[in-house]
Formats: sequence, structure tokens, C-alpha cells
Amino acid sequence: MTLAACLDVGSTDTKLAVVDTGTGELVATAATPTTLGGDVLDGVDALLAAAGPVEHVYCCSSAGGGLRLAVIGYEPLVSADAGHRVALSAGARVVHVAAGHLTAGQVRDVRADRPDVVLLVGGTDGGDGDTIVHNARRLAAARWRVPVVVAGNADARDDVLAALARHDLPVVATGNVLPRIGVVDAGPARAAIRDLFIRHVIGGKRLSKGPRFARMVSAATPDAVLTGVGVLAARTGGDLLVVDVGGATTDVYSALQPREAPPHAVAGVLWHARTVEGDLGVRWNVAGIEAAAARERVPVAGGPLGLAGAAATIAVRRHTRAGRDLRHVVSVVASGGVFRHAERHAAAAAVEAILRDHAGGWALPRGPRVAVDAAYVLAAAGLLAADHPQAAARLCEQLGERVTSGGETAAEPGRQHGP
Repeated sequence: MTLAACLDVGSTDTKLAVVDTGTGELVATAATPTTLGGDVLDGVDALLAAAGPVEHVYCCSSAGGGLRLAVIGYEPLVSADAGHRVALSAGARVVHVAAGHLTAGQVRDVRADRPDVVLLVGGTDGGDGDTIVHNARRLAAARWRVPVVVAGNADARDDVLAALARHDLPVVATGNVLPRIGVVDAGPARAAIRDLFIRHVIGGKRLSKGPRFARMVSAATPDAVLTGVGVLAARTGGDLLVVDVGGATTDVYSALQPREAPPHAVAGVLWHARTVEGDLGVRWNVAGIEAAAARERVPVAGGPLGLAGAAATIAVRRHTRAGRDLRHVVSVVASGGVFRHAERHAAAAAVEAILRDHAGGWALPRGPRVAVDAAYVLAAAGLLAADHPQAAARLCEQLGERVTSGGETAAEPGRQHGP
């Protein structure tokens, strides 16, 4: 038996899953409050000591606010929008989006939102290069040492890098997020953002006194979860929706089966995507849930589960407004501590409120099955996917079996989904 400890260091809790990498068996789980007041390694080490000897340690983190990212693009409806969606898929919280030829004042506005990383995009390959070069020069002239991911027009890349190099900014150049109209390529930029998060952001959060924690972390938590969602989608088949309600944010993930893109999708389609709602959290952002629920006319039942149900409903509405077509979803998974600690039937009922949201302005799926990620395996599966793909798949298998059997469906048990 070869054991791996998979850790997720969140703003509220640090979670541990111990997995046998040979079989994919979930051996043990544990959690402890994240020790943000001192050193996050205090909580991490307490969990590792309780787990006993393990051969490998994998870790993701969203502590300290996670990854804050600004997107600067060519124009708002195509390249900036594509960059925004790529940034979300990389596990970032997008705190600023700008487009066009930036002025010095606009650069100050970007800086005021305190991003950890800037994603600089713009122009299809062989298209407009003036805007991205101009914006690179603006960033360089600001003498602001924020790391930059350059993921725009490949033909302008050398000029962009030359402009940024004059002031020694940390830079990673990668493939264009929008190489041609209607095609979005998230992979290279997502990997580059992950690399900068690990090398430049984690240490800067001052979550730990030494370099050990930064060396442990291999991804932002939402990045790991999105990878796990992809693993789960392969096990369940069909379109998958995951709603993760946390103490500070509510994240929505959808893994859609590739099909013909709608004609208006000039910025391309990300078949696996995430949105994050920074104002919806059941511990730190209760007021945000209540305010959003009042605006959206979403009822809020009493207690944490009622708040979570409202947050999930609002977050899914926003997810669909970002261009996600959920009509064909056949499986829905609820994640987050409030669902894990609730009675299963009650948790499923709270999630199913989303599927009866006829006032939300989006086309509802027909009869999807509902399950709760009670063991919190999605982040662990995402952490293991690269090195131990079979273990990651097996880890998701039991959750997938509960989904495909309709395991936690609260209403109309055993119902079948539509085509």
C-alpha cells in the first residue's frame, strides 16, 4: 500500500484525504480549522501527524484569499472575455478586467485592486498587435513588479516581452488564449498562471514563515477541483454541474460534452469551466448572500443550509449568465462543508432548489441526478490526476456511482434524466 496525503488549505478549514495510490481507495479523511492567525503549517502538520506515515504529500491552497488576478485584453467582448474565463478556470478570483489602450490612470485602477498576477491578452495570432504591445509598455512604465502572464497575439510576443523586460518584471510567455476567432485555448495560460501562483504568490501571502509551505503547494484549490470535476465527468458521462459553497465564496463548475458551438461564441467555448462568486459565503459573506438574495428575489430559509441553498441558486444563475448552457446536465454534485455536515436528504433537497429555479431566466435541465461530495474527493482527485490518473479515477468512481444511481436525490427518487 502506497499512501498519499492530499491537503486542501482553505480560508476556513484545512482538509485531508489519505489515498492509496495503487487502488484509489480513500483510506482516511480529516479536517481542522486553518491556522491563519499563526502559521498554516501548524494545522497542516497536525493533520499529517494524525494520518501517520505517507509516501507522498500533495497540497492545494485558497488560504489568504487565494489567487487574485487581473485581465487586460484587446477589447471587452472577445479577447478580454476569453482571458477572463481562462483565468477563472485556472483557479483565480478575477478582481479587475480592462480592455483597449490603457491610460496611466487605468493602470493605477488595476493596481488598486491588488492582483497577484496580470494576464495580458489581446489579438488573434496574426491580428492586432498594437494594443497588447501598448499595454505591456504601460505596465512596464508603472514600475510595478506584479508577475505577468503573456497569452496574446503570438506575432507580437517578442515586442511585448522586450517592453516588460526593460523593468525586469516576472514574466511567463505562453500560447494565445484566443489563437483565432471562435477558438479558446485555456491549457497553456492555465499552466502558466498555476506556475506563477506557486512560485510568486504563495510565498507572498505570508501564510508561513519559511519556504516549506510554498514548496508543498502544487495548485490553487479551484484549479485542483476543476481537474477533479473533469475526472468525475469522465466517470458519470453526460454534462456535469458541481456547486461548491464555501465560507468565503461559492464556486460553480460545469463540465459539458463538446458539441457544436453557438454561432455567437466568437470568444470560443470552454467545455470545462468555473465561475466564482466572491460575495457569497456561508461564514464570511452571509451579508452578501442576503443582499444578493434580495436583489434576485431568492427565498432564504433558516440556518446554514438555507443560506447555502440560496447561495447555490444565485451562483448557478450567474454561471449561466456567463454563457454556460446547462440544459443537458444529467448529474449535479454539491460540495462544501455545509453540505458535507448536513443530513444527506436535507442537503440534496437544498441543492434541488436550483433545479426548480424557474424564475432564474435559464433553461433548466430535465431530471438530473443529485449527489453530495461528502468525502470531499474532488480536490484530492485533481491533485492526484497527473501522477496517479488511475487512482484519481477510482477515487471519483464511488461518487460517480452515487450520482448515476441517483443516490442522494431528494425528490422523485430513481427518476431518469432526459436526453
